[in-house]
Amino acid sequence: MTTNNQLPDYSTIKQRQQQMWASGDFNVVGSRALLISELLCEAVDIRAGQKILDVATGNGNAALAAARRFAETTGVDYVPSLLDYARIRAKADGLTATFQEGDAENLPFPDASFDVVLSVLGAMFAPNQQQTAHELLRVCRPGGKIGMANWTPDGFLGQLFQVTSRYIPPPPDVKPAMLWGNEEHVRNLFADGITSLQATKRSFIFRYQSAEHYVNFTRSNYGPSLKAFQALDPAQQENLARDQAELVRRFNRSDDGTMVWPADYLEIVATKC
Repeated sequence: MTTNNQLPDYSTIKQRQQQMWASGDFNVVGSRALLISELLCEAVDIRAGQKILDVATGNGNAALAAARRFAETTGVDYVPSLLDYARIRAKADGLTATFQEGDAENLPFPDASFDVVLSVLGAMFAPNQQQTAHELLRVCRPGGKIGMANWTPDGFLGQLFQVTSRYIPPPPDVKPAMLWGNEEHVRNLFADGITSLQATKRSFIFRYQSAEHYVNFTRSNYGPSLKAFQALDPAQQENLARDQAELVRRFNRSDDGTMVWPADYLEIVATKC
C-alpha cells in the first residue's frame, strides 16, 4: 500500500498492463466492436481533412473509423503488436492512417496538435487518470473535441471486472478504470479544461453461442481475462469461469439458446476551452 505522501508505482503498473494487453489476441476481440468507434466518430462530427488522434488505439478501430471519413489520422498505443494489426487492417481496407508507439499518460505530440482526440475503451485503463485527462486536453487544440467511449461501472463489463477482482485484486490505491464511465467523474477530471461535455449512455450488444463460448473466447484472447486465469490454480479457474458464465446468463436477453446481452458504455463528447 502507498502512504498519504506517496503515489502508486504507475511505472510498474503500466509495465504489467503492457504485458497483459500484449497477451492473447486482442485483434480478434477488438475487431468485433467496430460499431462503438463508428458511432463515436459520428458523435464528434469528424470532418474530412481534420487532424485526428486515437489514443490507446489497440488494433485501430477508432483511427480507421476516422480515416474512413478522410481525416488525417494518427493512432497511438504502447503495445507494438497491436499497432502491427492496425497497419495491416488499414492496408487491407485501403485507408490512410499513421500508427506509432506512445503512452496515454505521456503522448509524444506537441500541445494543440489535433482537432479531435479520440479514445475507445482504451485510455480509460491508464492507471493515472488525472494525468491521462491532462494529456488528452493538452494535445487537443482550443475549441477542438475530445471523444471517448468508456465502459460503465454498473454495466456488464463493470460487473465482469468486479467478478474477476474477487479472484485477482486490482493494484492498491489505483482508481478503477470503470470510473471513466461515470459522467461526474469525467467532468471532474477535465474540470476547467473544457467548455462543454455531452454524455450519452449507449449499449454494445455481445452475441455468442453460449455463456461458456464467451468465457472460453475471452480467456484465450482477451488479455485481462487470460492473465487472470493464468494466475489461478485449476480449482479457482473453474470457479471464475463459472462466475463469469453466470454473469452472462443474468444479462442475457435471448430466448433461442444463444447469448445476446447489452454492455453499457458512456459516450463522451467534450469541447476544449
